[in-house]
Amino acid sequence: MMIIINALLLFLFDFYIFNALRATKIKFVKKKWFALLWWGYSATLLTGVFISFKFNIPLTYRSIILVAFFLTAVSKFIYVLILLIDDIRRGGVWLKRVINTKKTTSVEERVEELQKPLPESPKNGITRSEFLLKSGIVVASLPIIPLSWGIISGAYDYRIRRQRLVLPNLPKGFEGFTIAQISDVHSGSFYNKRAVLGGVEMLLGEKPDAVFFTGDLVNNVASEMRDYQDIFSKVKADHGVFSTLGNHDYGDYYFGKEDSPAKRKNLQDMIDTHKVMGWDLLMDENRTIKVGNDEISIVGVQNWGTGRFPKKGDIDKALLGTEDKSVKLLLSHDPSHWRAQVLDTDVDAMFAGHTHGMQFGVRGENFQWSPAKFIYKEWAGLYKEGQKQLYVNTGYGFLGYPGRVGILPEITIFELVRA
Repeated sequence: MMIIINALLLFLFDFYIFNALRATKIKFVKKKWFALLWWGYSATLLTGVFISFKFNIPLTYRSIILVAFFLTAVSKFIYVLILLIDDIRRGGVWLKRVINTKKTTSVEERVEELQKPLPESPKNGITRSEFLLKSGIVVASLPIIPLSWGIISGAYDYRIRRQRLVLPNLPKGFEGFTIAQISDVHSGSFYNKRAVLGGVEMLLGEKPDAVFFTGDLVNNVASEMRDYQDIFSKVKADHGVFSTLGNHDYGDYYFGKEDSPAKRKNLQDMIDTHKVMGWDLLMDENRTIKVGNDEISIVGVQNWGTGRFPKKGDIDKALLGTEDKSVKLLLSHDPSHWRAQVLDTDVDAMFAGHTHGMQFGVRGENFQWSPAKFIYKEWAGLYKEGQKQLYVNTGYGFLGYPGRVGILPEITIFELVRA
């Protein structure tokens, strides 16, 4: 259904832009070969997108197709906006002429009014509409530069972010304990195994005491991990690797939301993949980490998100048996879970992902911005509410747009500190 909707939208964009170009004085757009090239490219692109989703083609080819589709769609969307602005302006000019014509009181005045040249028609140069059409081509092409750079440079430009996590009740034995967090691997989007391995080696070079993975190992199905399972199996830590599921891990976007044998098998394959990699998948349950005589609880829930996202997690069940622990650290994929439920519990800090920082924005030491802020109140970095804390990791992989601009793939290293 999504493929059909996207195809219909792209066709409408194509039809609108094509006819706008044909209305200009640009000679070559009226040629037969231009029409064949225009519609042929769109048909080939949409066919490629359909094949990439329905058949198991090599990831490299699928990535090329999706990159071409994304860049084309963005450019055409911007151009359509420019054309709409001009059409609205032209409509206003026409409406004004109609109103002025109706106000004239004599035949002579009407004739005189009708004989006036249109404001559109300059004596020299090009009309305002033609200027917008031509300049619009340039403006619509501009996003291709940063978006292409985000694919070439940003997709695998892993960055380590260091964060001190102050916990007032932290047992003395855990002072200086380090935790690495990665999230949103989305292995079905990868096309460069060497680069992915490089990120894993960066993580291992930090020698964390424990590792958290906060969901979305794949895009749609467990089999996407087949080519990358050996790489992520290298992620080890003395006190364990703890993981949880994200909204993409249940197969809803491939099998649909209804239960089915194939969907249940896929989920079991996903659970088995975590087990084979040596990751401790927490399905509404908890574990205890010990350092000497001191203990803290690691809690993990299944995906729980507001709106259309799955609400499978059971925080009360996950916390059973942790009542006597002085510190509780929660893995929950969707940061919206924090305000919706987690703040009402005695969880000290929650670790999430999900937002990707929309893979686009600006992120510095003291300032960050992304369109994600209009969707999620907490979308990247550390947030506090009293003594409760949330950290949102912007993700290891990518989804949809196969790159990142400004919001780079993240490996977070936490140092636990007593207040």
